[in-house]
Amino acid sequence: MKEEKKRSGFRRFLTALFTVILVLILAICTLMYIIPAFETVKIKTVDGSADWMSKLPDEKLLSETVIPGTHDSASKYADLAFFSKCQALTIKEQLEAGYRYLDVRLAVDGEGMKLMHGFTACRTGGFPFSNVLKLDDVLADCYSFLDSHPTETVIFAVKQEHDDETVAEFQRILSTFIERDENRWFLTGAVPTVGEARGKLVLLRRYGDEAGLGAKSGVGFNWRDQGGRDDISQSSEQNACEGFTLFVQDRYKYDSAEKWNAFIEATRAAKTSPADISLNFLSTNGSPAYGHPFKYARELNSMLTSVNPQLSGWIPVDFADAKIAEFIYSQNFS
Repeated sequence: MKEEKKRSGFRRFLTALFTVILVLILAICTLMYIIPAFETVKIKTVDGSADWMSKLPDEKLLSETVIPGTHDSASKYADLAFFSKCQALTIKEQLEAGYRYLDVRLAVDGEGMKLMHGFTACRTGGFPFSNVLKLDDVLADCYSFLDSHPTETVIFAVKQEHDDETVAEFQRILSTFIERDENRWFLTGAVPTVGEARGKLVLLRRYGDEAGLGAKSGVGFNWRDQGGRDDISQSSEQNACEGFTLFVQDRYKYDSAEKWNAFIEATRAAKTSPADISLNFLSTNGSPAYGHPFKYARELNSMLTSVNPQLSGWIPVDFADAKIAEFIYSQNFS
C-alpha cells in the first residue's frame, strides 16, 4: 500500500513537472515567436519608392542627400524576436520600399558570413529552425535590386558583430565576397556622389583597416558607442573620419520621449563641409536591459510623421514601412 502511494505521488509530481515545463515552453514560444509574428507594418510599397533616387542630380554628394535607412536591417526573423526583431520587412522589401542605408551586422561562419543581431542569429524564416541568413542571401537581393533599378544605390554599413576573429581576418573573408562582383561596389574611402554610387553598393566599415586593403577597404565609418543614459540630454557626437566628420546620434538606451528630443536636437547639428555625414537613428531599445523595439518604433515612427520635422542626413528607423521612407526621401524634393 505504501509503495502504491509512493508511485502515485511520483506520477503526480511528474505530471505537475511536465505541466509546468509545457506552460513555460508555450509562454516562451508565445513571447518570442507568436507575438512578434503579429508585429508587422501595413504599407510595403508606394509608387515610385523603388526609383526615387532617379530624380537626384548626379553631382550631389550622398552626404548631402536625405536618405532613409533601417537599423539592424536583417532582423525580421531574428531569434528571441520579442527582444531582437527590429524590422518587419525583408531587406529585399526594404529596398523596394525606398530604404537605401542598410545596417548590416556580420559574424564569421567558417569561410562564410552570417547575419546577427547581438548574440541572436538572423534567419530566412519565422520558425526557430529556419536556415541562418547568410551574406550570400543578402548580396543576392541587393544585386538583383540594383540590376532592376540602376539609378539607385545601396549604402552597405558593415559592423563586425562578434570579435571571435581579428578585424584583419574579418576583412579578409568579407573581401572574398566582394571580389566576386567587385564592379558592383564603391570601395574607396571618399564619400561618393550620387552619380558615382548609382547601381553600386557603397561599403561603409565600422572597423579599422587592419588588413591594409587601402583604397579597397571602403569608407571608414566608425563611432563611439552611445549606449549609456547617465545624461539623457546628450544627442549627436562628432567623430573624425578620414576626409570628413561623422555626426552620429545613436542613443539606443533612451526611452521614447528622450529619444525624440535627441533626434530633433541632432537635426540641428551644423556640418562644416558638404562631405560631412549626419547619421541620426530614430531606433531605440529603451531603458530596460532587454527592451521591446516594436513598442518604441510604434511611438517614434508615429511622432515622425505627425510632427513633420524638417530632416537632414541619413535616418535609420526600426519597423520601417514605405510611407516612412517616402516621408524621409521626399525631403530632398521639398
